[in-house]
Amino acid sequence: MTNTTPDWTDPDTWAGTRAPLTSSTGLHPGAYTSESMFEAEQARVFERAWVCVGIADEATTGRLLVRDLGSRSIVITRDTDGVVRGFLNSCRHRGTELAETDCDIAGTIRCPYHRWGYRLDGSLMSHPFFDEVPRDDFDADRLGLVPVRVETWGVLLFACADDDTPPLLEWLGDLDERMAGYRLDEWTSHTSTELEIDANWKLISENFQEYYHLTWVHPELAKVSRVADHYRYQGDGAYCGQTTTPVSGDERDDWLAMPPAGWLDESDAVSGRFVAIFPNVLLSVLPNHVWVMRLDPLAPGRTKETCTLLVPPDNPDATAEAVAPTLDFWIDVNNEDIDIVQRSQRGLTRGAVPAGPLAPRFEEPLHRFQNLLADCLTLDSLAGIELPGGDDPTAPADRLGTGPNPTPPTIDLTSQDAIA
Repeated sequence: MTNTTPDWTDPDTWAGTRAPLTSSTGLHPGAYTSESMFEAEQARVFERAWVCVGIADEATTGRLLVRDLGSRSIVITRDTDGVVRGFLNSCRHRGTELAETDCDIAGTIRCPYHRWGYRLDGSLMSHPFFDEVPRDDFDADRLGLVPVRVETWGVLLFACADDDTPPLLEWLGDLDERMAGYRLDEWTSHTSTELEIDANWKLISENFQEYYHLTWVHPELAKVSRVADHYRYQGDGAYCGQTTTPVSGDERDDWLAMPPAGWLDESDAVSGRFVAIFPNVLLSVLPNHVWVMRLDPLAPGRTKETCTLLVPPDNPDATAEAVAPTLDFWIDVNNEDIDIVQRSQRGLTRGAVPAGPLAPRFEEPLHRFQNLLADCLTLDSLAGIELPGGDDPTAPADRLGTGPNPTPPTIDLTSQDAIA
């Protein structure tokens, strides 16, 4: 066995990933442990993809958010016209960092060094004493902050540092239509917490994507999200998805403790949607709450995880007592996941065994996710990235053993009607 670290930008490195699902393998152990992979991902994934950088309602007028996109730092705020805007975290005078952490700014983004000030739309507003000795070439209109693409979708806030990457809605594919019935842009944050995990960010995402481990790692979760009730939930776009239909409350009702949103259709009202949007956000949407986990890589074996629970707009007075059963359940489940992914990290670091086969029934989302990763690392530009296609709702064989969903989402019914 060799421990040689591959060239992650070489297409030949990804031969096992590119193979069909039934003959594919997982990633080389160095993908989770090596500094070279971490650096490649920072540059070719997190500085080029649409990265989740927060919850949409964090972006408010008068509040400046500071976020990382790979090695780049950006600032985000909401203008007085309601538009969310992002900029490189660097003053146009001599490049000083504008802010180190999230902060209140009233109506001005101000450099701490020479006090140049910028409006919330990024335009230069003030440059103290600069005119005492005039410059013929000085043009304030050309010295605004350097913009970075920032958009909200549903409960999420996204940013992208590369102008060549397709627009966010194209990146998300059919997810906007698939989840339209939830009206996620109306949901509000209730509770948020941060923690650091001794595991690579991909292990956390991959663990979320598959339910192969559910029975053994999450015996209590398996009572409300039973293996037999899992189905695929993915169309075209840079995401992986599964659904639990129905969410069960006969043995445990932690997920059903709060009232559901009152406008959901027959499928959304009884289901849990679990979507990993590439690269770094894990979205669990239940009829009565949303649980978001945002992953920020800190090192090959270290990840910051930000967890947020949100409630629908027709439950505006959700008390701590009312939310407690659901929140406690998520914390327990997450702690179980943290334990197993940290064990995975230790095994990959200390054992570094060759990658094994993926389980076709349970780990198809990993195959999809890992191929997206391979695309980002091997393509010189994401302008022409070929995003994954959707499942064929008329072909049960493509469901890889899950069988037909008894309460399929509307978008899948529409696809079936269109084909028929």
